[in-house]
Amino acid sequence: MPIYEYRCTDCTDFEQVHGMGRAPDVVDCPTCQSPARRQMSAPTLSVAGSAAYRVLEETARSAFEPTVVRSTHPGTPSGAGRQITHNPLHRNLPRP
Repeated sequence: MPIYEYRCTDCTDFEQVHGMGRAPDVVDCPTCQSPARRQMSAPTLSVAGSAAYRVLEETARSAFEPTVVRSTHPGTPSGAGRQITHNPLHRNLPRP
């Protein structure tokens, strides 16, 4: 539910939660009970940092646009010249 901001002419600003599109233009101030008008304010779209936002965006995108897999092991290129092991003892083993 969205949070709407109201300004009382007698005391202070305050916030109230109402359903989308159902917020009244004028409400009673919780402090002094005088009429308070709704204010226009900028929406809070995201409070996540850029790294967190990228993860959320990638997760949402993968639901309808999956990434293409080009190798069996992530992060390694596929191809004929790929070395399977880096252990020097395996160099002495017979090759097919």
